[in-house]
Amino acid sequence: MAEKTATEQTVTREEAADLVQELARELRDQGPAEVRVGNKMLTLSPTPEVDYGIEVQERSPMLGGPREEITVTLEWEVEEEPAP
Repeated sequence: MAEKTATEQTVTREEAADLVQELARELRDQGPAEVRVGNKMLTLSPTPEVDYGIEVQERSPMLGGPREEITVTLEWEVEEEPAP
């Protein structure tokens, strides 16, 4: 069963940088990572190596102004804990 938790909000550039740095600190630490998604805290179990991807999209729509978007993807397979 797949579970998805998501949030989207408008923040300042400085606040966005703080949120990314908070995520980076959690990834640097060993063990579980406490990740904030909106008003919810999730405990994740990143492995020592993760798959990393970054995508930049630049759009010039017919209506409205140009837009840019960055999507960063971090993915890993959760390791099962050995049975006692």
